[in-house]
Amino acid sequence: MGTVIEQLKNGLLDLFLKSNCPLCDRPAQGELCVSCQRQLQRCKLATPGDFWQGELPVFVWGNYGGSLKRAIAALKYDNQQQLARPLGHWLGRAWLNSPAATRAKKLTVVPIPMHPIKRKQRGYNQAELIAQNFCDVTGYKQQPLGLERIRETEAQFGLSAQARERNLVDAFVIGKSFHKHPPNSPVLLIDDIYTTGATVRSAVQILRKQGIQVYGVAAIATSAVNSRS
Repeated sequence: MGTVIEQLKNGLLDLFLKSNCPLCDRPAQGELCVSCQRQLQRCKLATPGDFWQGELPVFVWGNYGGSLKRAIAALKYDNQQQLARPLGHWLGRAWLNSPAATRAKKLTVVPIPMHPIKRKQRGYNQAELIAQNFCDVTGYKQQPLGLERIRETEAQFGLSAQARERNLVDAFVIGKSFHKHPPNSPVLLIDDIYTTGATVRSAVQILRKQGIQVYGVAAIATSAVNSRS
């Protein structure tokens, strides 16, 4: 009798925990169904560290297209905050398996901030959610208030490279936490998408002006792969 009751309890618990996949609306036990997980994994770059070079090294998990593009859009615009967990975890695991991670024993993770008005409208900063889950895997300390965005900029999508740079002039300042306690380890910036790099370069410029060392940037996806092929 006890076994039957336990089976019923477990069955009801499984039913309660199951939800629909935010990308295809099929049943899913975790954040995603098995099919969408597989599709997203196909977007992963074979060598995420290909861009880890130059003055501002960049580490990217996947190619911005297909199911990964849909997942990021759902995270940002459809309030599907749970997607930050698998995306952040995948980015973190790929990072730990890269040479970039072995050369840095300690890092301070800073997500690219949103302007307060936009954050209030959305209710959250997707880069901060990704950074939280990235830190869950890597063990790094996150400092979400390391930078602040003080100018509400035009959406970067559709702008030329030069227009993107102009759009971000004086957009960031050092955050309250770094004013009080500057980091004692290099900063790793986290963002959802890396395109021309205008956003992160603007953020890096502010940090370096304050004498804060920037190790690089890590992002979920980049469209730069398509431009190289």
